[in-house]
Amino acid sequence: MRRTLLRSVVSSVALLLLTSGAVQAEVRLPAVFSDHMVLQRDSELPVWGWADAGEKVTVSFRDQSKSTTAGDDGTWKVTLEPVKVGDASELKVAGENTVTFKDVLVGEVWVCSGQSNMGWTVNRSLDPDLEAAAADYPKIRLFQVPLKTATEPQQDVDAEWKHCTPETIPNFTAVGYFFGRQLHQTLDVPVGLIMTAWGGTRAEAWTSPDAMASTTTLKPILDTWAQRSESYDADAAKKRYEAALERWKQQAATARDAGKPVPRRPQLQGNPRTDRHHPSNLYNAMVAPLTPFAIKGAIWYQGESNASRAYQYRTLMPTMITSWRDAWDQGAFPFYMVQLANFREIKDQPVESDWAELREAQSLTAEAIPNVGVACITDIGAAKDIHPKDKQNVGKRLARLALVNDYGMDGITKQGPTYRSFDIESGKCVVHFDTYGSKLTTYYREPLTGFAIAGADKKWHWAQAKITGPDTVEVWHPEVKEPMAVRYNWADNPQGTLFSEMYLPAYPFRTDDWPGVTESNVTP
Repeated sequence: MRRTLLRSVVSSVALLLLTSGAVQAEVRLPAVFSDHMVLQRDSELPVWGWADAGEKVTVSFRDQSKSTTAGDDGTWKVTLEPVKVGDASELKVAGENTVTFKDVLVGEVWVCSGQSNMGWTVNRSLDPDLEAAAADYPKIRLFQVPLKTATEPQQDVDAEWKHCTPETIPNFTAVGYFFGRQLHQTLDVPVGLIMTAWGGTRAEAWTSPDAMASTTTLKPILDTWAQRSESYDADAAKKRYEAALERWKQQAATARDAGKPVPRRPQLQGNPRTDRHHPSNLYNAMVAPLTPFAIKGAIWYQGESNASRAYQYRTLMPTMITSWRDAWDQGAFPFYMVQLANFREIKDQPVESDWAELREAQSLTAEAIPNVGVACITDIGAAKDIHPKDKQNVGKRLARLALVNDYGMDGITKQGPTYRSFDIESGKCVVHFDTYGSKLTTYYREPLTGFAIAGADKKWHWAQAKITGPDTVEVWHPEVKEPMAVRYNWADNPQGTLFSEMYLPAYPFRTDDWPGVTESNVTP
């Protein structure tokens, strides 16, 4: 009996070791490689994963086959030569085992990231029923990264590539889909869209740890979170939550009895170190695992959560973009931002605005580093809804930038008018615009509005304005005899009517550099 038991134990241990060894020996790849994926055309293609140390791994795609050996840490990587668009193929990765990815297309791959307006789905946008019903695009593929945080850069995510169908598109990013659909229809090539977005998040959470740590002017952000982490008391937080929950239950019952809206339920304050707003936590969990998968570029819709620190955003956003480019190691790939929409109460008089300063920071980012663009949408927002439902036009305006800048499309106007310079002549300001081949006009022949003018006293007045040429506007006010500066659509909810003949809105701008309301704000 004793011998039988011993043999049974030895056999079980041997089987366990054998099984464990087999698991370790299996070649595997991150989730961004799966059936139905799209590989970036005309680009070197990194393929990487894990295996046993010293294991030979061979990657084969179409007429290419490249081999390497897993390192001591079990990681391996090969880089395939650029490939062209063609029929669906198989990508095979062979070591002790063989992994085969089927229905692999080659086309254009774009990352779609940001906060809630990028995360806003097709089923919450305009015409969700019509859009879903028509979303049968076998050559558009979708990859949706789950919402996760991490205190250190991660190697993988739990997701897979899917076909674009009426069943898969409703819960996918609307802006990303409409952007990708326009590219697909215009270029007639497969398109892969990677959605990695989370509502209410800040740009610093999407920036790499190294970039945050090495940028001196962003140190106040890190210091603030370090202090919060040091002072966090889990027991005290739990007690505060329990007390708040009891108060909420009473308030909720009272509200229900009175037929009034129930207040929001309180939430337990977790460890600041794991918070989604913490610097780099979203980069670690939702960006790092995607690199260095070959992409064409990225589109980005975010900024609302950083508006109170708009001046700081001038540094933060270029830092974030550069950190992504460093991680992907594909050079200065295209990066297109959506400028903040018009939102909040419409003001009777010209006033300072943090949202205007954030829009300015977005434009300055495009000037600061190469291959960055901004899509203006100050004509499609809503005063009482931070999530405007018209995501179709947002996607189209991003697509205009890409189609002209990256795909060399002729006959397409890439954006609305942008400020170039101004002159002062006889008490009036003459503003010159870049119009990108489409002359200035007003919105459906309405009076020209949205301009403000100021003299040395820095008091702003709504100005009179008229279009005086295909790319010039004359601005004046009878009380401002010696004007010094002009602003256009400088407001939370601007209502200016200057457009191009393609009915693309003119971008907000100011000619002054007077201190703004967010200039001294550096901590979250």
